[in-house]
Amino acid sequence: HKEDNCPICLDLLKDKMQLRCKHEFCRGCDRSVEALGPCCPVCKHVFGTMVGNQPDGTMRADIIPTPLPGFPNCGTIVITYTVPDGIQTEKHPNPGMPFCGIQRKAYLPNNKEGKEVLQLLQRAFDQKLIFTVGQSRTTNAENQVTWNDIHHKTAIRSGPTGFGYPDPDYLRRVRDELKAKGIE
Repeated sequence: HKEDNCPICLDLLKDKMQLRCKHEFCRGCDRSVEALGPCCPVCKHVFGTMVGNQPDGTMRADIIPTPLPGFPNCGTIVITYTVPDGIQTEKHPNPGMPFCGIQRKAYLPNNKEGKEVLQLLQRAFDQKLIFTVGQSRTTNAENQVTWNDIHHKTAIRSGPTGFGYPDPDYLRRVRDELKAKGIE
């Protein structure tokens, strides 16, 4: 039957291995794990520590007393990311070529949930998952440090369409994006 076939090569399972999510595939087909990182090729459940290709940089968090729209009873956590210019490694699109670094600010409410999200973002940064090197979506320039699928609020007041607040669902959405990378 179909259940006895590998979801990767589609042949009968050979030297079967099973992941925590219960999906099974041929031990020889685990090359997909190298490509995808430590997640199931079927359901994308993360079973290890994902490590990205973010260039070296720093992440700093400061507190300001100004409240964010939608969070009137607390101050604001200001995250400052700094990634200096550098040379791309074999993990990037153009190894050996220079890339342009960036400095970005992002904002979270300084409340319980905001502090929890800050800790998750710190883990994602430490695992090199916040940024990558590629083509800028805003300028189309190549060899740029760009965001890597974990959305940040980069404006205080501009609503969800302007990457700012108020946006009552943002903290839940960013937790979901982090969870998809194994950070929860």
